[in-house]
Amino acid sequence: MEEEKGKQYLYGVHPVLEAVKAGRNVEKVFLKQGLEGPQLKEILDALSEKGIPYQFVPAEKLNRLAKGAHQGVVASIAQLEPVSLEELVNNALAQQDSPMFIILDGVSDVRNLGAIARTLECAGGSGVILPAKGGAALNADAVKTSAGALMRLDVCRVPNLRYAAYYLKQNGFRLVAATEKVDRLIYDADMTGPVAIVMGSEGKGISRTMLELSDDRVAIPMAGEISSLNVSSAASVMLFEAVRQRRFARVGE
Repeated sequence: MEEEKGKQYLYGVHPVLEAVKAGRNVEKVFLKQGLEGPQLKEILDALSEKGIPYQFVPAEKLNRLAKGAHQGVVASIAQLEPVSLEELVNNALAQQDSPMFIILDGVSDVRNLGAIARTLECAGGSGVILPAKGGAALNADAVKTSAGALMRLDVCRVPNLRYAAYYLKQNGFRLVAATEKVDRLIYDADMTGPVAIVMGSEGKGISRTMLELSDDRVAIPMAGEISSLNVSSAASVMLFEAVRQRRFARVGE
């Protein structure tokens, strides 16, 4: 999203389309004059279904509204508002028996946030938990990198992650921390029930407090010369190990 005169703008075909489909507060969509193709029809159909106004405008206007690769589509949209921790948990438990969250401890890069959110949504996850201070911003780069996933997931900011950890544990969630500092591997962790996967920054990793509060601490096995993965890649491995475990658990029932 970009801001101009108090407004916020979301840009790019997929982010705008996902925002419209997700029922977010899209005020108006601006489309480049001469825009063609099947994606245009999909956008127009979605806008018509939701009753959202749109306007074809010169490319110069879109360039002023959005400073990135807008692909001929820009939406004026209400700011992404984080939900409370209570809302996050209640919404997830109302939709799934075994929700899955990601807790990002010290992850400040917006593109990592976007990539992790995209993977989480693809894996059937419910939401992202960030610290109120020091966490990645919910901006245009994050939304675009997420391919619109941040428009579908609940995002929660908390004053401190310790409170979030206690609250999740009280509500039946297991906290599983991904860390290089243990010999126990991800395959040994139980991620079949409600779970919150804790990921740390690439520089400092997960804080000692969050490691101590986690129910399980596991490592991704490494066989190459490079000893670690980018945090978004590591999150993908963790999330889809959880997906694998859940599928095998259902088969065994």
